[in-house]
Parts: sequence; C-alpha cells; structure tokens
Amino acid sequence: MKLENARANFALIRILAILAIALVIFAIANLHAAADNPKPDAAASAKAFLEIHKVFTSPRCQNCHDAGDAPLQGDDSHVHLQNVKRGKDGHGVSAMRCETCHQATNLAGDHMPPGNPKWGLPSPGHKMVFVGRTPAELCRQLKDPKQTGGRSLQQLLEHVADDELVAWGWNPGLGREPVPGTQARLGELIQGWIDTGAQCP
Repeated sequence: MKLENARANFALIRILAILAIALVIFAIANLHAAADNPKPDAAASAKAFLEIHKVFTSPRCQNCHDAGDAPLQGDDSHVHLQNVKRGKDGHGVSAMRCETCHQATNLAGDHMPPGNPKWGLPSPGHKMVFVGRTPAELCRQLKDPKQTGGRSLQQLLEHVADDELVAWGWNPGLGREPVPGTQARLGELIQGWIDTGAQCP
C-alpha cells in the first residue's frame, strides 16, 4: 500500500513538474511575442501626429496642398500671382504651365521662382488638402485611401521621406522659411506614428 501511494505521489509530482515547465515556457513565449509586437500606444501616436501636422501645415507644404485650384505662395500663403491654375494634371494650363517659370532648380536671388524637376500640385482628383485642416482632420485624411490616391500609410511614408519634390521644402531658396526640422526627422515621426497604431489626436 505504501509503495502504491509513493508511486501515485511520484506520478503526481511528475505531472505537476511538467505543468510547471509548460507554464514557464508559455510565459517566456508570451514575453517574446509582446516584445516583438508591442501594443499600440495611442497617446504616443497622437503626440507624434501633432508634430507631423506642424510640418504639413508649414507654408512650404500647404502652399501646394490647398483646397482651391490655384496654388498659394509666400510665407503668408497668399494666392499665386498671375492667375495660375492647377490644371487637369496639377501642372498648370496652356501657356501657364508650372515649368514656364519653375525650372529644375531654384533661381538665384530673394523670392525668385523656386524650382524642381517635378514642380506641380497634386492632381485635382487627389488634392490632399493641408490648408485649414485640424490635426484630427488631416490625420483622418491621410488614413483614407480614397483621398490619398490609394496610397497605404507605408507608401505615404516613402513619398514623404524620399521624394525629391518634398525635399525641396527644406531648401526653398532665398527669402523663404524652410519646413521645420529635416526630411529624415519627418520620416522618423511618420514611422513612429505608424508603429504606435497611427492614432489621430
């Protein structure tokens, strides 16, 4: 009888030991999964977007991202002189094409026409309006593929972080305030915003 009880106790101890080891393995696996897939931090995400909003609503960005069909210009974002219009492709109309005045590089001198090989506005179908947008409105707009021309957040990040026309904002020519920060820093902010759940303020 004692031998049977000892065997039963030993079997029970073995089962409990196996269960304990399984629980430890499960806990370690969960810790690794949590480290690899951190929970979205809504507060950090919204805070990052507030910084992104400051960049996108600087004159260098919003002057080409307005709601109308005429670009804006200057640090005060006034309507472009010469009655310039967006056109069907975002590059002007008839003799008033963007490249008529905007060359491949900035022209020398204060307030001379800025330049870039890709100079132009977003197309009429996807204006991506920044002017007058609150942080929450702009955030929702960027997350809506219907308003971004079908771009994913990752594609938007690549556009903002790598596009040479976007880069112009930090090298706008004499007499213009550049975009705050750097293009690399903006890319980091957008990546951080995406990584923390792309939450809106």
